[in-house]
Amino acid sequence: LALNPWDVALCVSGTIISCENAIVVVVIFYTPAFRAPMFLLIGSLATADLLAGLGLILHFAFVYFSPSEAISLLTVGLLVTSFTASVCSLLTITIDRYLSLYNALTYYSERTVTRTYIMLVLTWGASICYGLLPVMGWNCLKEPPACSVVRPLTKNHLIILSVSFFMVFAVMLQLYVQICKIVCRHAHQIAVQRHFLASSHYVTTRKGMATLAVILGTFASCWLPFAVYCLLGDYTYPALYTYATLLPATYNSMINPVIYAFRNQEIQKVLWAVCC
Repeated sequence: LALNPWDVALCVSGTIISCENAIVVVVIFYTPAFRAPMFLLIGSLATADLLAGLGLILHFAFVYFSPSEAISLLTVGLLVTSFTASVCSLLTITIDRYLSLYNALTYYSERTVTRTYIMLVLTWGASICYGLLPVMGWNCLKEPPACSVVRPLTKNHLIILSVSFFMVFAVMLQLYVQICKIVCRHAHQIAVQRHFLASSHYVTTRKGMATLAVILGTFASCWLPFAVYCLLGDYTYPALYTYATLLPATYNSMINPVIYAFRNQEIQKVLWAVCC
């Protein structure tokens, strides 16, 4: 096959994603102190993004060096599983952050650990089920008219994935609105109790709003174009449209380590200790 620049861009993106998230996975796995629910969820996100990066690399390698329908189904299944797990892991992190504020007194308990493991099992169980569908026969290799904009996924399969994404995004948006309200209320209460100036309360609230805006804005800007195109697009559309919306979606897995791991002070300390 003639080398497609878009495929090269996806492979480069997958390489960067793999390197970034491999660092996060190794740091969390080999640091005994990182066994709290928050770090388990960050580790789940990093693992999903790591698999997504490896899936992009393998897809490029097999398409150009060892093309096969069976291998194509396996790599697409891996990508569906990993990207689904990545999006679901973002949801679990949002739920954990909300509960840590809403139930602050009971957050550090065995019930929280149990809930975290349940969320991880549900996340990866649902993601693996989605990823196995093409391998188990729900594909369009024998019926090209049933194909979606992402071959060999069927149109119905991609619609289910897109609708699931919009549901996850809606829940995350609602939870972050509630988080913002709780943070603003706590900041106001602290300002009143300690007789802080109104400007201090304003600065704290503005920082919280900016952080939430970065998290949601990054997630939406990366995934929304691809999700909308999956609903509206058809297999007859040029492949250029698929590449142009899929490539930004991969950037979310590239940015996740920066937002959720490298900005964490505890992880920063471990990285500095290793580097220095």
